[in-house]
Amino acid sequence: MRICWCAASEEVSVRASESPSRPVQVIAVTGGKGGVGKTSVAGNLATALAARRRVMLFDGDLGLANVDVFLGLPARYTMAHVLSGERSLEEIVLRTPQGLRVVPAASGVARLASLGATEHLALVQAFSSIAGDLDVLIVDTAAGIAHGVLQFSQAAQQVLVVVCDDPASMTDAYALVKVLSRDHGVRRFRVLANLTRGAGDGEALFRRFERVTGRFLDVNLEYVGEIPEDPCLRRSVREQRPVCEAYPGSPAARAFKKLAERADNWPVAAEPRGNLEFFWERLVRPPVPRLEVVQ
Repeated sequence: MRICWCAASEEVSVRASESPSRPVQVIAVTGGKGGVGKTSVAGNLATALAARRRVMLFDGDLGLANVDVFLGLPARYTMAHVLSGERSLEEIVLRTPQGLRVVPAASGVARLASLGATEHLALVQAFSSIAGDLDVLIVDTAAGIAHGVLQFSQAAQQVLVVVCDDPASMTDAYALVKVLSRDHGVRRFRVLANLTRGAGDGEALFRRFERVTGRFLDVNLEYVGEIPEDPCLRRSVREQRPVCEAYPGSPAARAFKKLAERADNWPVAAEPRGNLEFFWERLVRPPVPRLEVVQ
């Protein structure tokens, strides 16, 4: 198994080096409420995509960082140590046997909203230094519409909204799309149906969501597929292993591989929106106050 991984990693490196240089694709995986399987989607999508591209997974849940736990990776250092100057970005990066690089977060990363000029520059430079060795950055955001969720989503190239067949999930996903479109200018969203019970259930769920948003919001939604409810997926979570690695032939693993193939073909924007510098610049940029005229 270890020999296979080394060969696969080398193959990915060769493919990446032979392919034309392109900007880094930044994908924010988000969802209106907790419990929709957002971290599972982010971790498994990143793992499946790592077989095709050079991928980094960033834990953007500023309060309940758990990507490292989900993947069974003990994190000694986090982004808090990078911001404090104690460690470099490369020193905190964790690596999985599948070749995925993981940046663990911590509650201290909430300081992104109030960085000084020196910290701001250091953070942008830290991620800029790895841009040439990276194809895709996947950000696992927190649940809800907190400030950090909106920051990550509006700064990313692609916003992947995870929904499931639950009224609260649909309501909260609608609220997220509404705020991002109304207040942050995000108009395009990709929607993934998670934990579906039957073939076609995901598309039916998407159509319901699309009808509601189409009535009240000026947004463009694209259905990108479904992840079936699968006992193998639940077991892989308990085992702290990606389902593609733990149960590669399972329905969930096949669905994630299909999603990764699709995500690999999503268009990558040209400069400046398609690079890490732009992502971090937008992320740490102070918010512009909204002015209202009082009659």
